[in-house]
Amino acid sequence: MRLDPEAASPAHSQAKTEEQIAAEEAWYETEKVWLVHRDGFSLASQLKSEELSLPEGKVRVKLDHDGAILDVDEDDIEKANAPSCDRLEDLASLVYLNESSVLHTLRQRYGASLLHTYAGPSLLVLSPRGAPAVYSEKVMHMFKGCRREDMAPHIYAVAQTAYRAMLMSRQDQSIVLLGSSGSGKTTSFQHLVQYLATIAGTSGSKVFSVEKWQALYTILEAFGNSPTIMNGSATRFSQILSLDFDQAGQVASASIQTMLLEKLRVARRPASEATFNVFYYLLACGDSTLRTELHLNHLAENNVFGIVPLAKPEEKQKAAQQFSKLQAAMKVLAISPEEQKACWLILASIYHLGAAGATKAGRKQFARHEWAQKAAYLLGCSLEELSSAIFKHQLKGGTLQRSTSFRQGPEESGLGEGPGPKLSAMECLEGMASGLYSELFTLLISLVNRALKSSQHSLCSMMIVDTPGFQNPERGGSARGASFEELCHNYAQDRLQRLFHERTFLQELERYKEENIELAFDDLEPAADDSVAAVDQTSHQSLVRSLAHADEARGLLWLLEEEALVPGATEDALLDRLFSYYGPQEGDKKGQSPLLRSSKPRHFLLGHSHGTNWVEYNATGWLNYTKQNPATQNASRLLQDSQKKMISNLFLGRAGSATVLSGSIAGLEGGSQLALRRATSMRKTFTTGMAAVKKKSLCIQIKLQVDALIDTIKRSKMHFVHCFLPVAEGLPGEPRAASSRRVSSSSELDLPPGDPCEAGLLQLDVSLLRAQLRGSRLLDAMRMYRQGYPDHMVFSEFRRRFDVLAPHLTKKHGRNYIVVDEKRAVEELLESLDLEKSSCCMGLSRVFFRAGTLARLEEQRDEQTSRHLTLFQAACRGYLARQHFKKRKIQDLAIRCVQKNIKKNKGVKDWPWWKLFTTVRPLIQVQLSEEQIRNKDEEIQQLRGKLEKVEKERNELRLNSDRLESRISELTSELTDERNTGESASQLLDAETAERLRAEKEMKELQTQYDALKKQMEVMEMEVMEARLIRAAEINGEVDDDDAGGEWRLKYERAVREVDFTKKRLQQELEDKMEVEQQSRRQLERRLGDLQADSDESQRALQQLKKKCQRLTAELQDTKLHLEGQQVRNHELEKKQRRFDSELSQAQEEAQREKLQREKLQREKDMLLAEAFSLKQQLEEKDMDIAGFTQKVVSLEAELQDISSQESKDEASLAKVKKQLRDLEAKVKDQEEELDEQAGSIQMLEQAKLRLEMEMERMRQTHSKEMESRDEEVEEARQSCQKKLKQMEVQLEEEYEDKQKALREKRELEAKLSTLSDQVNQRDFESEKRLRKDLKRTKALLADAQIMLDHLKNNAPSKREIAQLKNQLEESEFTCAAAVKARKAMEVEMEDLHLQIDDITKAKTALEEQLSRLQREKNEIQNRLEEDQEDMNELMKKHKAAVAQSSRDMAQMNDLQAQLEESNKEKQELQEKLQALQSQVEFLEQSMVDKSLVSRQEAKIRELETRLEFEKTQAKRLEGLANRLKENMEKLTEERDQRAAAENREKEQNKRLQRQLRDTKEEMGELARKEAEASRKKHELEMDLESLEAANQSLQADLKLAFKRIGDLQAAIEDEMESDENEDLINSEGDSDVDSELEDRVDGVKSWLSKNKGPSKAASDDGSLKSSSPTSHWKSLAPDPSDDEHDPVDSTSRHRFSHNGLSDSDTEAKPTETNA
Repeated sequence: MRLDPEAASPAHSQAKTEEQIAAEEAWYETEKVWLVHRDGFSLASQLKSEELSLPEGKVRVKLDHDGAILDVDEDDIEKANAPSCDRLEDLASLVYLNESSVLHTLRQRYGASLLHTYAGPSLLVLSPRGAPAVYSEKVMHMFKGCRREDMAPHIYAVAQTAYRAMLMSRQDQSIVLLGSSGSGKTTSFQHLVQYLATIAGTSGSKVFSVEKWQALYTILEAFGNSPTIMNGSATRFSQILSLDFDQAGQVASASIQTMLLEKLRVARRPASEATFNVFYYLLACGDSTLRTELHLNHLAENNVFGIVPLAKPEEKQKAAQQFSKLQAAMKVLAISPEEQKACWLILASIYHLGAAGATKAGRKQFARHEWAQKAAYLLGCSLEELSSAIFKHQLKGGTLQRSTSFRQGPEESGLGEGPGPKLSAMECLEGMASGLYSELFTLLISLVNRALKSSQHSLCSMMIVDTPGFQNPERGGSARGASFEELCHNYAQDRLQRLFHERTFLQELERYKEENIELAFDDLEPAADDSVAAVDQTSHQSLVRSLAHADEARGLLWLLEEEALVPGATEDALLDRLFSYYGPQEGDKKGQSPLLRSSKPRHFLLGHSHGTNWVEYNATGWLNYTKQNPATQNASRLLQDSQKKMISNLFLGRAGSATVLSGSIAGLEGGSQLALRRATSMRKTFTTGMAAVKKKSLCIQIKLQVDALIDTIKRSKMHFVHCFLPVAEGLPGEPRAASSRRVSSSSELDLPPGDPCEAGLLQLDVSLLRAQLRGSRLLDAMRMYRQGYPDHMVFSEFRRRFDVLAPHLTKKHGRNYIVVDEKRAVEELLESLDLEKSSCCMGLSRVFFRAGTLARLEEQRDEQTSRHLTLFQAACRGYLARQHFKKRKIQDLAIRCVQKNIKKNKGVKDWPWWKLFTTVRPLIQVQLSEEQIRNKDEEIQQLRGKLEKVEKERNELRLNSDRLESRISELTSELTDERNTGESASQLLDAETAERLRAEKEMKELQTQYDALKKQMEVMEMEVMEARLIRAAEINGEVDDDDAGGEWRLKYERAVREVDFTKKRLQQELEDKMEVEQQSRRQLERRLGDLQADSDESQRALQQLKKKCQRLTAELQDTKLHLEGQQVRNHELEKKQRRFDSELSQAQEEAQREKLQREKLQREKDMLLAEAFSLKQQLEEKDMDIAGFTQKVVSLEAELQDISSQESKDEASLAKVKKQLRDLEAKVKDQEEELDEQAGSIQMLEQAKLRLEMEMERMRQTHSKEMESRDEEVEEARQSCQKKLKQMEVQLEEEYEDKQKALREKRELEAKLSTLSDQVNQRDFESEKRLRKDLKRTKALLADAQIMLDHLKNNAPSKREIAQLKNQLEESEFTCAAAVKARKAMEVEMEDLHLQIDDITKAKTALEEQLSRLQREKNEIQNRLEEDQEDMNELMKKHKAAVAQSSRDMAQMNDLQAQLEESNKEKQELQEKLQALQSQVEFLEQSMVDKSLVSRQEAKIRELETRLEFEKTQAKRLEGLANRLKENMEKLTEERDQRAAAENREKEQNKRLQRQLRDTKEEMGELARKEAEASRKKHELEMDLESLEAANQSLQADLKLAFKRIGDLQAAIEDEMESDENEDLINSEGDSDVDSELEDRVDGVKSWLSKNKGPSKAASDDGSLKSSSPTSHWKSLAPDPSDDEHDPVDSTSRHRFSHNGLSDSDTEAKPTETNA
């Protein structure tokens, strides 16, 4: 159901009748169009142009209202929509979206008092006249909880949409109000806040209620509003109201920030406008005491500030009522009477300052000191202090409070002393008044925020922005120019309009580009921000204030700040610079420039709202406004130093927290985190980049305030409300003339006013509304909304939200299905939803929808969810009904049991022993129960004390944490401010450095130019001096008449004539060239003019074509969207048709089933009829049997009568029978009593059984619940253990892989070591074997040598034997060298083995360290386990104690339950006894017995009643105590289970670590074994090496012995050689050569043995020995060297022998023997 509180709009979604369809078809066939003209638009019919001969670009139309036929331009017509679209709720739903259609719809709705209309995502509001009834509280509740699609356009719908979006997304929201002054923005603002305060409500205390909002609005309206020519109560400041909401969606706190206050309006304002409302309220105050305190009994005749009381009595009365209302509002917001009085004192002092006035000339002072004395008294200071603060710019005991900034030159050091205009006395007085009012307004905002803040935690916030609208005095009927304050408000509105454009256009296009969605928006033009740039364009060259005018364009605010520093600057120079940057240039077309010159001096025109709202500004006095006024800044010090405590205390409290924002933005206080975050974001705006340098400038502060406003809004999701003026009305009921610069169409046809709307409808100004529509660019926004995809969602969010619409996908994949590809899953979901392809589009990370598609999906989801909830509710209600039925059954059984017990109690209540038992038993239990209750009370008191202590500690900790968080946030903000200030200073320093370098460079260039010019000047001066000397000589006749002088004179005259001739010739040539250039220039100017005309013509044609293209594109897009809508509608109809077909088939199947069922029932009916007929026959037979039985009964009755007659005869027998009958009756009575007793006992047993069954059922339920909770806890613990186990397994796998890697490396090293040791062993064995073989051979040679020596002693040796001995000696020598080489190689290999053993040792140490680390970890874990075990033992002890306590408590509970039951029984008995006693009392009273007995009985009754009440209270207390004990027991059980699970986890972890430690120990043992094996092999190798060294030493000894024997043999040979002198010379020479060689070998071996060096050196020594000459011992036997030269054969053999070893010696022996 759709809500429409305004009026019943036509329901377009309903089915149309045939007449409506036919009317629409006829409408579209006639081609209805709107003809746009100067006064509006008119409905016409376009005629067919096929049979008409019209020029290109012209069409023929026929007006509907008078039938006139006109030929108009194509650009002047726009397609019209059908009458069914006249009152559409959303303008974006129009079939043809154009200006005329939108204006017509707005006109129709406004005429029907439908003031709100949707414009795509925004809301359009036409300013209402008065207060319509659509803003009541009843209407508010109609919108509560609704979606946007279910609500009619209304301001409450925007608030509800933002509130719903905030609750769903938990994101900050903001509502921005746009429009002109007087369009109803503040009224809409009030309705928005009132709706949120009413619907959302507040949590806990009434932090923000409707009453508080009304009070807040009253204060703001009094202190911030004033009457203007545009509005009767215009807002003169910008405000942001922030509502912070908690998780439940209720208002947790609120705050308000204000900026751009027109503080100068207090002292100076435009003509015919008033000051702030609060002054008129105060002057009309009816409290005489207050008026006396404020010195307002006698008002001044004139006031320089223009603050005068109201003249009319009714106005005075209304103002007095408003003052009372203002006081009540302050009281509602907890503003104390002292604080109120301080506000009134400051306001009255401002009035008295205006009454005091100031001198116009001469000394700066007050004009009327008596009024100034009143102002000083009210402010709490002396007249001298007040005068010094205002006129002398200093306070008593202090200096001038100046606002200095960076790079403040000497001309800025004193504003009043430097060159330039000084401040007049009136300006100083105005500055003090504006400063006082600004401080008062900031104080009020702080007090209001104090009343609205709260310490509750807030989740998100909603901001509502209200700013003064566009100000245009000409639209208000005034001829004056707009002021600087109105420029600031218009600039803020332009910035908000640009924000709307960025949000609607730029962000959407950027999102489409990021998601690769291709959409063509050719008909949308980019928006120009020329008016904004003309105001706040920033200079990018430098941050330094420089008096030099840079060429870069800067905005008006920056130019004002620069010109204020220039001595003698005027507003004319300022406007010249501004027009040089932004004014119309040569070649620019009309309307392209945002600035235009005015015919009035110091006036200019600025086009706001994209050039649709031209405002004329008066720049007179703007430079004085931008200068710092010391009196304004002294106002705060004056208030802080006031002698009145009520004033000084208020402003001293604010002095400590003053920041750079003071005086700019008010209301940055707040207790919530969101308020602190907003204040921090605003501070960043004032401390970032250029703002840190220029933040003290009055002009730049305006830009910074608007920047802070925009940045705050950008951090939230924005909702825009456009407020339009329907008619150009002035103050109450005075119509104004339309603006002369309104936008008109290209056609200036003289047509009657626009098409009249329906009879009785309200009229509106179409031209004014069209200008506002174009300025807001709502048409482009709606086109973007229609053509694009305004709704979008992330893939995962869309799938999670709408998978309920495709249950088959959930069944297919399962509920716990993990989605890998979200995009594919969304595509499957969209396919299953059967949406039209054009209604959605897939991006890279989001899915986009056309307008309305997502709303339909939400509606389907709500329907599906409601069905599911209905089924769930049905299941729940069924379950509850079954439980209730079961409970009623148990109650019925219990009632029956109670009734039986009551019956049995009636049987025993008169038994004396039972009375004694019931009287004595309660007395026994009283003492015990009292002690138990006393103990329990003590325990409860102890627990309550502990609880209070814990609660107190928790509150303290919470307060400490909040305080620390606030301190951290403050420090963070301060740190950010300092950092930003440092960055700004560094930027400033860099800029100054660059400026200095550039200045130095320019200085050098100028110096060089100066030097060149100076040299040239000197040359020219010399020439001039020479010429003057020559001329003087001619005049005075001092020049000689000799030949030389005459020659020089002739030369000079000739040169002069040549110079004159050259000058004339050059002048003639120059004139000819100038004439030619002028002719060519004129030709070029003519050509340029022609080209310019052609360019203008082509530009106009291009613009027309562009407009036509845009119009056609818009119509094409409209047609395309209409087609898509028809396709979507057809698609929906096809879906409905398919659904209808399926339902029809189901109905047919049901009909078939019903037919079969009917046939079956017919057959059963026939069978039943047959059975009924058979039963009827049987019934007739039975009737016949009954008749026979009746006859038999009659006969038996007759027989019985006969028998009774016989019995009457025998009376004796009858008495006997009666006696037997009485005996039998007595027996029967006894048996009945016994049966009653047995029945009572059985009933008691059944009751006990029932009670036990109920208790068992309850215990079973509790046990099942406990088991379920324990199963859940066990499952959670198992899952957590599995997660930890998986993590530990991953860690173990990584450690195991590392260990395996280390083991592989160790095995590789061991394999290398084993191979090397095998090689070493093999080599040692081979070398040992070889050495042993050589030793044996050497020994054999030595033995042979000994034998030969012995033989030579006996016989002379032969030469052959000597040669053999030499060969054997050489072989032994080479064998020894090879053994030495093998030994060196073994030593190298041993060194490698030592290195490998060192590596193995290092690895072993690393493993030992790892083992020790694991051992330490194991010890730590064991310690933790022991500690956990101790904790577990303690917990187990506690648990056992708790279990024991709980068992005791359960026993006590059972006892108490039994006592309770007994007390109940006793209660019943007492009640019965009471009834009996009452009956006895009545009886005794009737029998007139003694009254004392009655009184005793009554006292006894009262005692029993009190005892019964005491038992009741005890039972209740014991039940509460039992419940608490149960809860404690459950908590202890949960703690025990948790500790048991933790202990199990620790045990499992300990087992895993023990396994790891055991594996590590095994690996270490294996490594130790392998290391021992390696050391053993090393030891064996060392032993083998030692044995080899010993063998080598023995061989060396043997070699020494052999050498000794060889020496002896050589001596014997020498003796033999001496004795044989007659031998052949050649043989002796050969022998001597052989002996020489043998001696060389022996010397080489000796040297090797002596030095024990390496084989290389031994080889070199051997070589040296070989190359050396024989020893001195052989010199005597050697022949002459000359003989060697004659014996080449012998020398050759000797050379060959020296190179070839033993083989050469063998070959040499043969030729020697041959020669012999």
